[in-house]
Amino acid sequence: MNDAERPHDDPGISHEPGVPPVDEGGDPACWLDRVCEACGRIRERPHSAVCEHCGAGTEEPAAGGPAAEDESSGPRAAATSQRAPRRDRDEEGRARNARPRDGLGRPLPYGSPGVARQPEGVSRTPAQTLAEAQRLLDDGMPFHAHEVLEDAWKTAPEAERELWRGLAQLAVGLTHAARGNAAGGTALLDRGTAALAPYADAAPHGIDIAGLISWSGELTGRLTGADSVPAAANAPRLRARGNATGNRPTDGGSGDRPTAGG
Repeated sequence: MNDAERPHDDPGISHEPGVPPVDEGGDPACWLDRVCEACGRIRERPHSAVCEHCGAGTEEPAAGGPAAEDESSGPRAAATSQRAPRRDRDEEGRARNARPRDGLGRPLPYGSPGVARQPEGVSRTPAQTLAEAQRLLDDGMPFHAHEVLEDAWKTAPEAERELWRGLAQLAVGLTHAARGNAAGGTALLDRGTAALAPYADAAPHGIDIAGLISWSGELTGRLTGADSVPAAANAPRLRARGNATGNRPTDGGSGDRPTAGG
């Protein structure tokens, strides 16, 4: 069911500007298909021909737009087929943008050197998932960390699905914050916090639920009016570690790494 088919009172639809809707088409945890490739902001109308924030055109014509008119024959059909770009797909035929991306997942021009994306569908234990995601967070690549956490979300037992989705949402919330999209970052951090909250009393796999919720709240508070935040300096600790003093973002990139705690 797409947005147009949902009833208007469905709680899955969000009409607040800058806040991604709950309908999880495309990349399930982070609504990656709703991020403009030109400016990096979340789009309220992802199927529109142009981004409402920066005016950039999409790579494909909007569904039902002018390009959807009957051009199945004649010269216009030939011209349309020549100029219409083909959608990138992975080896299994699933839609996946093949453009190179930077460390925050922002698309670069075709042919540019980029940071390799994480392969999809990798089977990892919870410990392996947390270790790999932490490494990527520490390296300032929360977008890539979310891809690892999203693999865990897709394959987790039912009782842990919201846990892994919440962790992926926190990672992509930090991604948007580092891109300078405060509204999108706040929305995803809030959703991630809400998903993690039910696990606070019995956190599995040593995950520092309380520390992550505290970190998310403090980072969200710092996004008001902020242009962007350094991703690596503000990366959280996913697992509790010793008797550390707090899982908090730093003040702009200097000082000690944030650590887990109460």
